[in-house]
Amino acid sequence: PAPPAEEVVAEIRAAGGQATAHLGDVADYEDARGLVQLAVDTYGQLDILVNNAGILRDRMVFSMSEEEWDTVIRVHLKGHFNTVHFASVHWRERSKAAGGPVYGRIVNTSSEAFLAGSAGQPNYAAAKGGIVGLTTSTAAALGKYGVTANVICPRARTRMTEDVFAGFEVPAEGDLDRLAPEHVSPLVGYLASPSAAHVNGQCFVVHGGMVAVLERPKVAAKFDTGKDRFSVAELDELLTPYYEGRPPNETFAAVEVLGLKHGG
Repeated sequence: PAPPAEEVVAEIRAAGGQATAHLGDVADYEDARGLVQLAVDTYGQLDILVNNAGILRDRMVFSMSEEEWDTVIRVHLKGHFNTVHFASVHWRERSKAAGGPVYGRIVNTSSEAFLAGSAGQPNYAAAKGGIVGLTTSTAAALGKYGVTANVICPRARTRMTEDVFAGFEVPAEGDLDRLAPEHVSPLVGYLASPSAAHVNGQCFVVHGGMVAVLERPKVAAKFDTGKDRFSVAELDELLTPYYEGRPPNETFAAVEVLGLKHGG
């Protein structure tokens, strides 16, 4: 059978579009260079970069091997950096040649695992948190060139997540499948469009009929001392009562409730 990338190319061409597959390793620096260059050589320039490559090596932190950690960080985080790097070089050079902003859009893929701290996915959660940091840094660096960078946290049934969502089977025909990837793609299309020119450095949760805009972390509480520094005892007096009786990950749990509420 043809590789999945070639199957997608065939679908796009059958629908009247143009597509070219690059069968390389996104986490390989030179392969990523070749991927971006293939787009430029084939279509004249690069306008939109969507990063969605990923793998899973799920295990509890006390059972995880070094290889399982390195492999997931490599594919998710380094893979995102590689393509973002070469795309940003392309846009920066074009902007300098044009003497002003050009059109560029980056849509990266993170996960709610970075928010909620998925217990069996320390490598995945860390990589996805890193992608958010990479995206906001990129957004700040490339805005002056006309390039936006945003990140999505989708829930969708894919080849990578079919085991994760094993308990959520495909509903009967005619019923809404909240985990269908088709619920995610419109947001990607919007963020890649001219209409999203003022949307930059943002993080979204998206699934079955719901899009949530996440705020950057805010200060939940502040404690001041009138002296040079706190003592451990003083911090005990202030922080222990503050946390007693509060559910763990209270702020992140609120994000999850928001998503479920708006998801129906």
